[in-house]
Amino acid sequence: MSYPMSAPFDVKLMNVTATAMFAGVAVLLLAVVSWWALRHPAFSIARIVVEGELVHNNAVTLRANVAPHLTGNFFTINLKEAREAFEQVPWVRQAEVRREYPNSLRVILLEHEAQAYWGPDTGTSMVNTMGEVFEANVGEVEREGLPRLSGPQGSAADVLRMFYALEPAFKDMGAPPIDALTLRDGGSWLVQLDNGAQIELGGGKEQDVLQRIQRFVRTLPQITQQYQRTTEALEYADLRYPDGYALRLRGVTTVSREKALEMARRQAAAQQQDSKKTRPTEGRH
Repeated sequence: MSYPMSAPFDVKLMNVTATAMFAGVAVLLLAVVSWWALRHPAFSIARIVVEGELVHNNAVTLRANVAPHLTGNFFTINLKEAREAFEQVPWVRQAEVRREYPNSLRVILLEHEAQAYWGPDTGTSMVNTMGEVFEANVGEVEREGLPRLSGPQGSAADVLRMFYALEPAFKDMGAPPIDALTLRDGGSWLVQLDNGAQIELGGGKEQDVLQRIQRFVRTLPQITQQYQRTTEALEYADLRYPDGYALRLRGVTTVSREKALEMARRQAAAQQQDSKKTRPTEGRH
């Protein structure tokens, strides 16, 4: 019976050494090939395809403005940094950047849709449909009649939501459209209409503010009629009273604050009585 003889130690050492050398050469060769591929001009970014519904930008100017800020080739370019470079372009809200073999980038852009100006008249900030503040060249705004909203930092979404809630009420009243809406640091609201009239809405929850404006909208036409005026004659109103409001009408100097409050109370009370009279009664069984 014969047994296989084990290879001598020096033979084993030579085999291990040869294997290690071959593996090292393979790794080195792979590294050289990779180094060559990463730096070969064939893989430089040669084309940038821009997609999306672009209104304030175009593909040509985007490529010209952003391309100098992109570093690396198809393999080494940092997609996160490329995305941030595109999102720094005015009006661009969101960018998605993808590689397309062998030397292209595909960029999908989403632009801001402006709903209002934000902050002081001298600023360049705007608010989009999501209530996000962004910087833009206001001279490129195509929509006319956008309102100006303002408030503490981080309040843009709340101010835009309040604007959406107030706009129908003033439209139903037949008043000029809202030109500006301001949320003060203390939480009170101020509205300025397109004709320059200012209305103090007070503070509190959104529901409380809307209740005050609804009462104002219901009773103002009746008060203006007594002075043979329309709602467009409104110059100033203060709704920060629990059971009425003060106002000033253009061309009318006899309406004191006390008189206006008393008239508003009477109109509100009369409407309450009318609603009770017209309310259907329940029958008895």
